[in-house]
Amino acid sequence: MAVTKTTKTDKHRILIVDDHPIFRQGLAQLINQEEDLCVCGEAEDYQGAMKAVAELKPAMIIVDITLKDMSGIDLIKELHKFHKGITMLVISMHDESLYAERAFRAGAKGYIMKQEASESVVKAIRQVRSGGIYASKKMTDQILSRFVEGPKDIAASPLHALTDREIEVFQLIGEGLSISEIGVRLHLSVKTIGTYRERIKEKLNLKNSTELLRYALNWVENKKESQTP
Repeated sequence: MAVTKTTKTDKHRILIVDDHPIFRQGLAQLINQEEDLCVCGEAEDYQGAMKAVAELKPAMIIVDITLKDMSGIDLIKELHKFHKGITMLVISMHDESLYAERAFRAGAKGYIMKQEASESVVKAIRQVRSGGIYASKKMTDQILSRFVEGPKDIAASPLHALTDREIEVFQLIGEGLSISEIGVRLHLSVKTIGTYRERIKEKLNLKNSTELLRYALNWVENKKESQTP
């Protein structure tokens, strides 16, 4: 874990948790340009994040959905449970229509897509810092529409039916990992991953593992194409 300490206590202290060092560096430079904000530390995984929180006492954490050792959603849940004074903002490459509400339910106060981060991050930090919620207009409209019209459209994508852990397993299947590799990544047994796989097939109405693999591979590939400038 790389740590950047600051001696200025009057600045809003922010911890960045992301498994891409170049992105962390660029984001830190952007934030440190602000007179009232500073990046007090960085981490690339869950363990590093928990250690940094204990040592650095940040006021805010910026976290990605995908970390080296576990889901950022799980990290948000853990921090929200034991460190309620820390506000959390998600900056991720993952589709906000699928992940933003999951992040908010876990305890985050804002969600930004990575391709929008350079334009929106300071605004989002200030909004979350002041007690507000930050999301794109598209995401805000989607949430408000669901609130007004009811849950009838919530299953527009079958993936909305998956739990946080199931969507994580589904994505890793789409990235080409085997069941045993997924188990190692998520620190779960092969049997448990197999159970998740069966639940995913049932919820997505897929007949077998081949259909699941094809569906997951196509989904991951489509996400990559949609994120290419």
